[in-house]
Amino acid sequence: MNTTLDRPAGGYVPTFRSNVPPMPWHVPAVLFASVSVVVGVLWDISWHSSIGRDTLWSPPHLAMYLGGVIAGVACGWYVLHTTFAGLPEDRAASVTFWRYFRGPLGAWMCIWGAFAMLTSAPFDDWWHNAYGLDVKILSPPHALLALGILSIQVGALFMVLSLQNRAADGEWMAIPRRARTYERMFSVAMGLVLLNFGITTSEYTFRVLQHSTLFYQIVTPLFVLPLVIAGVAGRNRWSATGAALTYTAVILSMHFVLPLFAAEPRLAPVRFPLEQMIPPQFPLLLVVPAVGIDLLLGRMRGGSLWLKSIALSAVFLVTFFAVQWPFAAFLQSDLARNVIFKQHLRPYSVSDDSYSVLGLFWEPAAGMDLLAGLAIALGFGVIASRLALASARWMTGVRR
Repeated sequence: MNTTLDRPAGGYVPTFRSNVPPMPWHVPAVLFASVSVVVGVLWDISWHSSIGRDTLWSPPHLAMYLGGVIAGVACGWYVLHTTFAGLPEDRAASVTFWRYFRGPLGAWMCIWGAFAMLTSAPFDDWWHNAYGLDVKILSPPHALLALGILSIQVGALFMVLSLQNRAADGEWMAIPRRARTYERMFSVAMGLVLLNFGITTSEYTFRVLQHSTLFYQIVTPLFVLPLVIAGVAGRNRWSATGAALTYTAVILSMHFVLPLFAAEPRLAPVRFPLEQMIPPQFPLLLVVPAVGIDLLLGRMRGGSLWLKSIALSAVFLVTFFAVQWPFAAFLQSDLARNVIFKQHLRPYSVSDDSYSVLGLFWEPAAGMDLLAGLAIALGFGVIASRLALASARWMTGVRR
């Protein structure tokens, strides 16, 4: 069992066994469910911004809750199968709940997440009927929904993690192709977690806030945590980069696909006429600091955990600031008001176009205020990195 914080140095030694089990079908099913949920959330935000409040059975809601149902049913079936008809190796790779039922740790997370998501649906419908259209993303029903979604995503992450770790140490097999598949699936699963973090804090990461110190104080610890975990617990050298690429690919897909569909506002007041769906905001340039984290982890062997944490936080903050600060200025320029970046579009209910005024930023920082704010962001990142290293140590030992 690998209990160090360093990445596995060796490769995979092929063994030739005739009883190599196939990939458990519920794992790709849960990954698909996680993607469906995230796509539904991004679609729902666009729907609210482009069309307005709709019924509980709107297409974005169906995409979200379909993901919850798939995750809950797939994991529920697997738990029952493992409990009553599982092979000895299946039961050995499971944890017990209520003294009798057996299933992987990730499956239990997905089951709880599915219940939370489905519970939030009527709660959210009642909330809208009682209080009207949300002005905040994190209303109580949305917070419950976000927790359910995160539970499904983390559950999928842990199911892939256990397969990756068992493939690496030869408990099931040591076939390089299968091991690499699990490595890539782990990066995808972590990328979906990144998406969840990005969506739930999107009110604080609009492009008009990206020259403020608060933006960096939120983004640094929020994304350092999963990226460092991916870089250490992932068996691939580029696990953190793969997670950042997944985050970027999903948002860009929705960014280009959603505006292809027509939309007409249906909820007054209509202050800005729209004829197409609003895309999500352009993804943060997380790929650059993710590459830096992967490169740094590849060179760091042993040493103080706190020194590692400082180095990881500094690499993230410096590289991210170097690319995001000028990119934010570009997004706030006339050059970004085109069919590629789509920065000329805004929600139909927004009359004040201040967040789209060329060159305007909210609460911009400069000079010593900027340096002091970035120092605080660095400190938050150090704490997050240390937590990530501790979590990754435990995750490298997950087999169930």
